[in-house]
Amino acid sequence: MRAAQPDTLTLDRIPTPIGVALVVTDEAGVLRAFDWTDYEPKMAARIDRKYPSAKKVEGRGALRPAFDAYFAGEIEALERVAWDGAGTAFQGEVWRALCDIPAGETISYAVLAQRIGRPTAVRAVGLANGSNPVALVVPCHRVIGSNGSLTGYGGGLHRKRWLLEHEGAAAPLAA
Repeated sequence: MRAAQPDTLTLDRIPTPIGVALVVTDEAGVLRAFDWTDYEPKMAARIDRKYPSAKKVEGRGALRPAFDAYFAGEIEALERVAWDGAGTAFQGEVWRALCDIPAGETISYAVLAQRIGRPTAVRAVGLANGSNPVALVVPCHRVIGSNGSLTGYGGGLHRKRWLLEHEGAAAPLAA
């Protein structure tokens, strides 16, 4: 279910062990975007495209405690975060399936495609995974290659590796 277009978006910059996170929330505290400062221009363009009439303000967002708790080791803290990725129906289906991957586990794109009942849509699932605007909360980093290797992650493979290790992933984490 997609929430109404927000009037105001708050951009919070949260220091983490792997860089400064950009966390964008609406006035109800719903996560609308997440990225790293390295990719701020990309995020700003997406926000402008998806929420053209929203006023953007810098400030301390309502979700900072959840992200702080996650990075302090309370991995399940992000499971309680409300989010809206403003994507297509298919993207939403993939993103909801990503939320069913428990912390500490990884799956392949093929398995993810099977889980949503579209076993031949591996490439489309990969594209939807890669366009996830609320990364970390919708844990796209938990998807790896069929051979167990780390594959692309919008925040960089060094962050993907760190996040998986932080969550206790048992799979080999070779690049």
